[in-house]
Amino acid sequence: MTDTLPTRRRQSRFWLYGPFLLLVILAAAWSAFWFYARARASAEIDTALAREAERGRAWTCTDRTIGGYPFRIELRCNALALTSTRWGDAVRIETGPALAVGQIYSPSLVIFELSGPAKATLPEGRTLDLTWTNLDASFAWRNPERFALVASDLTAVLTVPGLNPETWGSKTLEAHLRRNPTRPALEQAVDIAVSAKGTVLPPINALLGNTDTGEIDLQATLTQAESFRKGFNPDALESWRAANGIFDLTRMVSTKGKARVDGSGQLLLDPAHRVAGDLRLAAAGIEQIGGIRIGNLLGGLGGLLGGRGADAATAPGLTPLPPVSLRDGRVFIGPFRLPLQPLPPLY
Repeated sequence: MTDTLPTRRRQSRFWLYGPFLLLVILAAAWSAFWFYARARASAEIDTALAREAERGRAWTCTDRTIGGYPFRIELRCNALALTSTRWGDAVRIETGPALAVGQIYSPSLVIFELSGPAKATLPEGRTLDLTWTNLDASFAWRNPERFALVASDLTAVLTVPGLNPETWGSKTLEAHLRRNPTRPALEQAVDIAVSAKGTVLPPINALLGNTDTGEIDLQATLTQAESFRKGFNPDALESWRAANGIFDLTRMVSTKGKARVDGSGQLLLDPAHRVAGDLRLAAAGIEQIGGIRIGNLLGGLGGLLGGRGADAATAPGLTPLPPVSLRDGRVFIGPFRLPLQPLPPLY
């Protein structure tokens, strides 16, 4: 009797090599998609730069590169510059390296990082030199559209021919803008929130005779915001004014040493292109305004001329002030005009 050896089943090698081949195919497909997205991004950037040039704004991205493989699209510039002619005289802003990052899986969100210092050459021979430690921003264009900016150790030195330089600054600064999804579309409303700590603001120092650093917390809604899609320039401001745009100040809290001001109100532009409007304020710890000692005068005026009233939401320790009005380029508290320089037209 002859023994027969069992025949060994031939094993398919598909399961050995199949996962590897599938991985290679997926990697090749993803690489092709990434390079396609990179080419599309480059084309969109060129289109956007051409559109900006038509609007009088020329952007220069020195040594532009686009990378970020495999999951991001990164636009890098060794230096970034903007030259705008929308204010009559050319305005030029130059910064250090800039980075814009978008995730492949979240193309509606772009994150920006900007390195200082920056220099702005302004009309009439003025210059603005800016430095900061960190400056990051993000922009999302899916509903609701929103923009955020965070900066630390921000310093701005304004130089005007014939005058001493002014130094403005903030230890921390946050700004958030969001299209308001609840108000009627015709209002084109954008919500604004700004928070700054450790602020140095020379005009406020001169107004209050107080050189302490301050804090600002502001919430507002800007209507007819579409006017500013073309930038912040005289054409945009005039379009906003003609559309009856309003800066609706919902809440503003400003502290500076012992001085504190809470306020709300509405601001707009008058036919002479000056800021106008009415504010409702409450204050504490203010010893002078515009070089005039006031002591407790404002509190007495508030009661005599009708401040915000006892029914208004006034924080403890604050005294409601008479209505503050900006009209014809002048600032009034009740019927009294403050001895300040007339407000200049913005454009």
